[in-house]
Order: sequence, then structure tokens, then C-alpha cells
Amino acid sequence: MSARHILQAGNTLDQEGGRSLHDAFSALHLKRGDEVFIDLAAAETMDSLGGAWLSRIVQEAARRHASVAFGNAQSQVAEFLEVISPALRAAPEKPRTEPGLLESIGDATIRFISESREFLNLCVDALYWTVIAPFEGRGFRFNEFLDEVYEMGVRAVRIVCLMNFLVGLIIAMLSAKQVESFGLQIYVANLIMIAFARELAAVMTAVVVSARTGAAIAAEIATMEVQEEIDALRGMGINTAQYLVAPKLLGLVVALPCLTVLGMVFGVLGGALWGIVVLGFRPSIWYQQTLGAADMNDIIQGMLKSFFFAIAIALIGCHNGFRVTGGSRGVGRMTTRAVVMDVFSLVLIDMVFATFFYYIFKQGVPGQP
Repeated sequence: MSARHILQAGNTLDQEGGRSLHDAFSALHLKRGDEVFIDLAAAETMDSLGGAWLSRIVQEAARRHASVAFGNAQSQVAEFLEVISPALRAAPEKPRTEPGLLESIGDATIRFISESREFLNLCVDALYWTVIAPFEGRGFRFNEFLDEVYEMGVRAVRIVCLMNFLVGLIIAMLSAKQVESFGLQIYVANLIMIAFARELAAVMTAVVVSARTGAAIAAEIATMEVQEEIDALRGMGINTAQYLVAPKLLGLVVALPCLTVLGMVFGVLGGALWGIVVLGFRPSIWYQQTLGAADMNDIIQGMLKSFFFAIAIALIGCHNGFRVTGGSRGVGRMTTRAVVMDVFSLVLIDMVFATFFYYIFKQGVPGQP
């Protein structure tokens, strides 16, 4: 059941009198539907600060699903209440309406088209300032490009080599067990070589780089956007694609294929470690078997993948960095979004390459011309 609470106002409803009345109101244990009656019989004077406190009481009562009523006001206080009466009415609670199916689809479509347009503009600007503008004499940040190659490539060598080495060791371990009953363990060398040349070196290296470099690109640009450094560059007439995107894009295009080669070498070494130490093959035999399985078409396929992987990682990281909103929380959100989009784009590009080489060059079907 609802209850009625009575509060007595003091002689003066000013800053102090209003605060005291508000404190008394805050001490009430209100339930849904309760009524608070404020008796103004003792109040002789009232100013705007006192009226502000009364308005605050009304609004807080509405949030607690209670009502407030005033009574027994005299002379000047009654006249003042009449003047500020609009402020003493609780704002009606707006019902929350959920968007319908068509509204949700339309909103998602508009946001997708808008973001796609922004990404396409970024791609065009990046292509121009990376490939065309330097030959037109419009400048290129070569020192920044070298720094990016060092940061994206040289500093990632250890983790890339370690990851591919361990993956090669694991695949050799599992595949050798499967072919043990057939006496074909030597063909594990072929499997490792083909897998890393065509697929695993490029994909594993790109995943490591996307988690490391793609996230760093998005976080760096997003932080600059939040701190209004991007606006400052634009205010100075500096093109952000030339200043930020082009060095990162070209740096990753150079660094990732090199890392992929290292990943392929160390993946093969991981498989060789298991074949020589555990399976007991002589190093010369394992080396000859691996070399015989090496095919230039497989290596070219892996290198082409790494080239497109690099473009996707760099552009997606920059795109999400430029779209940040919401301060530091937005930086973290866009960094996470960049990594997720990177991994999805890697899988998508890899699927396109697999389909292309399977149906065009028949690389995926042994024995076919």
C-alpha cells in the first residue's frame, strides 16, 4: 500500500532552508506510489534557490516513482510557487519504443553503406599517396616508412618464427601418428612443406601481425583522433592519408611477405625437428624429401596471400582508428573491432585464393593438369 509522508518547511526557503528540506526528503524510505506532502505553513519568505531545491525534490521523487504535493503556502511564498509552478511538475516519463524489423534493417543498411563509402575513400587516398603521389613529386615520409618497417617487421620476427615453428612441430607430430600404420612417415616432410608454402605460413603470420600490428595501428590513430591531433593536422593543411596511412601501408606490404618467408622456413624446421629427432630420419633424407615437395607455384600463392593480407590489415586498422568515438573507451572498442575485422578479412581473402587456385589452376586437386 502507498504511504503519505509529511515534511515541514522552515521559516525561510533559501539555499540553507531548501537544502535542509531536501536532506529530510532524501532520508525518507519511499516506495512506488507513495506521496510526499510538504507543509509550507511556517515558510514566510522564499527565493529562487529555495525554488530550485523544491524542483529537485519533485524530480527525484518522480525517479523513485513517488509524487510530491505542496500546501498551506502563505502570501509571498504562494505567489512565488505560482510563478515557478511549471518547474514543480515532474517531467513525464517517455515510453521506450523498440525499433521495428524494417527500421532495424534500414538502419543497419544505412550504416553499412556509410562505412563502406568511408572505407572506399580511404582505400583510394591510400593508393594515391602510396603509389602515385611520390612519382608526382608530392612527397613521401621515407623515414617514417623505415620506422614502420622496423616496428612491424623486425620487432615481430621472434614471435612469428616461434609461432610457426611450434605449429610445424605440432602438425608433424599429429600427422606422423596418422600415417604410422602405413609406413609413410617420410611423407610428413612433403605435408609440412606444401602446407606452409601454400597456406600456413601466410595465414599464421598474418594472424600474429593482425593481433600485434593491426591493433597498434588502430589504437595509435584512434588515440590521435580522441586527442584531436587528427583535427590539428587537417587544420594545418596536412593530408592524413599521406601523413599517417601511406607509411604504415607500404611498411606492412614490405614487412609481411618477409615475415611470411621466415614463418615458412621455421615451420619447416619445426616439422624437421620432429622427423629427425623423434621419427629417426637422417637429416639428408628429410632435407631431400622436403626439397622435392617444394613447388614454386605453392610459394607464389603464399606470397600473394601475404601481400593482400598486408593491405587488408593496414587499411582496416587505419579505418577503425579514424572512426573512433567516445574517448578512451572508444579507443579500446575500435582496437578490438580492428582485430576482429582483420581476422575475418584474412579468412575471406584466403577463401577467395583457395577458390581461385582450385578452379582456375587446379592447384587444390593432386594429379590434375
